[in-house]
Amino acid sequence: MAQNDSLSDFLASAVDAAKRAGEVIRDGFYKTKHVEHKGVVDLVTETDKACEDLIFSHLKQLYPTHKFIGEETSAAYGAVDLTDEPTWIVDPLDGTTNFVHGFPFVCVSIGLTIGKVPTVGVVYNPIMDELFTGIHGKGAFLNGNPIKASSQSELVNSLLATGTGTKRDKSTLDACTNRINSLLSKVRSIRMCGSCALNLCGIACGRFDLFLGLGFGGPWDVAGGAVIVTEAGGLVYDPSGKDFDITAKRVAASNPLIKDAFVEALRQFE
Repeated sequence: MAQNDSLSDFLASAVDAAKRAGEVIRDGFYKTKHVEHKGVVDLVTETDKACEDLIFSHLKQLYPTHKFIGEETSAAYGAVDLTDEPTWIVDPLDGTTNFVHGFPFVCVSIGLTIGKVPTVGVVYNPIMDELFTGIHGKGAFLNGNPIKASSQSELVNSLLATGTGTKRDKSTLDACTNRINSLLSKVRSIRMCGSCALNLCGIACGRFDLFLGLGFGGPWDVAGGAVIVTEAGGLVYDPSGKDFDITAKRVAASNPLIKDAFVEALRQFE
């Protein structure tokens, strides 16, 4: 593991990059968007691309030996190869559909893995001006103030965040609606905010008690948020209850008190 002083340097660099990209997002948020389709409902805008270029050029200048994985570059080149090398994993604009519709749940997500472990995380929502940060072993913060996961211990009193993923084939949709139908009877209510990274930050600051993400884009959606959740005293794990795999496109998160009950509620879908 790198020394703590360099970890705080890494964090400062990531915050700087996220704020620069945030200005571009804020600027584009109120203008006409030029939208392309990656899939049926998976969108990409010129803002996504501009932000990724900006973030990578900023970080590559500072850390030329580090590896880089980004949503737009990986979308173009296919497979994600995560090694033990320090690797910056970036979603330049998580919540592109929200961005296109002018719905303010959008963010920049920057995570740094070292030895494949998420170690530094920055998630910045420039529309609501919320900056979530975390460093392995150093706690999690929202706009500089410490945050912690909820202390809710009852599933029935919990607020669950989830999403519908990007596929629209019948079997995926049926599985999704069946899951929501079943979970709705076990929790207080369900929210779909359209940003995996902000859902994780919602767990970290106690806005949400439970989060389930299936079939999202890739590690860039979770690399930043995963550090922030664990540093806030929350847990990030596979929906089966097994260890979290950053490359699996499956994630669950909660406080430690309701993990077992949540995994049990999800067991019928495994």
